[in-house]
Amino acid sequence: QVQLVESGGGSVQAGGSLRLSCAASGRTFSIYTLGWFRQAPGKEREFVGAMYWSGRRTDYRDTVKGRFTISRDNAKNTVYLQMNSLNPEDTAVYYCAAGLRQIATLRYGYDYWGQGTLVTVSS
Repeated sequence: QVQLVESGGGSVQAGGSLRLSCAASGRTFSIYTLGWFRQAPGKEREFVGAMYWSGRRTDYRDTVKGRFTISRDNAKNTVYLQMNSLNPEDTAVYYCAAGLRQIATLRYGYDYWGQGTLVTVSS
């Protein structure tokens, strides 16, 4: 089992920044991919960005490229999502997810999910 706990959500004005954290515990040695997803009110959950647990590659959806950055603190088993230049369209509940399968894509195949943290961006 892998447990994931997100934190760092909140309210910010357009143009501002937030950093989300995802602390992983349990069988972290089995994690292959770590992703961030979001779900806005009335919309389906969508991929935001992800990285291989080894750190060798990242992937982002087009609308956040250049604004969002994923990084990891190995010692703390924590992954971060730094979000800059936020706009109201980024308002959503953000979830981190861990995948155990050795697959070629970072956009699918996640097995464990956190409880989510709300990000609200006002204009």
